[in-house]
Order: sequence, then C-alpha cells, then structure tokens
Amino acid sequence: MIAQIEITGVGPYSPDDQTKKYIKKKIGGLDRLAPRHARKSMHADVKLAEVNRDKGNKYEVEVILTVPDKRMTAKDSTMNILAAVDIVEAKLATQLRKYKQDTLPHVGKRRLLDRFKRSYAREQQS
Repeated sequence: MIAQIEITGVGPYSPDDQTKKYIKKKIGGLDRLAPRHARKSMHADVKLAEVNRDKGNKYEVEVILTVPDKRMTAKDSTMNILAAVDIVEAKLATQLRKYKQDTLPHVGKRRLLDRFKRSYAREQQS
C-alpha cells in the first residue's frame, strides 16, 4: 500500500469515510505495479470536487502520483464518484506500467533475448 495518500475535498465538497476508505484501497493498491525502488517514496494527492451542481451532481477526481523522477496525473469526472476513482486508477495503472518498463532495462526484453539464445544454440548444434 502507498503509505502517503492525501485526500482533500475542493470547495464545499468533503468526502465521507466510506469514500476515503475506497480511495485508499484502490489508489493504495497501485504500488504493486511500481518498481521496488520506487515503492517507499511514492505518495498520492487525491482531489475530489463536485462540479455542475446546477445540472445535477457530477464529481471530478484528480490524482497526482509522485514517484522518483516522475509525476503522474490522472483526472476524470462522472456522475458517481466511485466510478471516477476506478477510471483514474486504471489510467494511473497504465502510466505506472509504462514507467516501470522505461526505468527497468530488463522488463519485457528477457523473452526476446531468450528467443535469440535458443536460435543461436540450435545453429551451433547443427
């Protein structure tokens, strides 16, 4: 779990305990996608706002996730605040996978190297 998650309501909106618990569970679980060296220093700032009050309730969720050497942001707005949290979590998961692939040189390339080694070994045998 990400140790530091700051949840703030923007303007008149203030999240209830159930929403905070859900956010901590979803956003806090993103650390499993991060490289090991980045897990201890990760922290997230979650901003929740209620927009378009006159046309009906619409909630906006913005998450700023800070990892070493990078800052990732994701934002979404829907009628249901929990659905917005899910969408933002999916966006951040994609960004974290890309970050991990860029920072660790061996991720995703091992299979390709193994394929070349096997073909080279076959050539040597024949």
